[in-house]
Amino acid sequence: MTTQGEAPALFEECRIVRAHGELDGQTVAPLARALAGARAARPGRLLLIVDLSEAVFTDCSILTPLFDAWYDCRARSGWLRIVYGNHATDLVIRCTGLRDRFPAYASAQDAWGDERPTPAQWIRPDDPRDRISEPSRATGGDRAGRRVRRRQPRR
Repeated sequence: MTTQGEAPALFEECRIVRAHGELDGQTVAPLARALAGARAARPGRLLLIVDLSEAVFTDCSILTPLFDAWYDCRARSGWLRIVYGNHATDLVIRCTGLRDRFPAYASAQDAWGDERPTPAQWIRPDDPRDRISEPSRATGGDRAGRRVRRRQPRR
């Protein structure tokens, strides 16, 4: 289920589109319609926040409407920012290599203020499997000799 609404006064010209529940190939159409409606509602510069914080499941089908909106925002000298924090959405964004284009924002206020988490905040400090380790001499780390984030096996 997707809802669209005028942004609170704090966000002035910014539009917010919120999605709830599961977003997959069968259920992504309302999100696509809401994004298209938000883009059509206002001529000129477009600032758009997509709030996926209440989406319990997402797959790659969310990427097409997000890319369409992103390209339209860029063409109109604006931006698109996404609020998400759940594992499924993060996995889709991370595995497709789009974290630079669609960084996670914790709230609409953070997205409006462009307060992005740092890479250190992407790693949950309470999960020992998410430790950053030094490159091993046996494996050489990555080819450039940089530190590599390796997920530790569960014990």
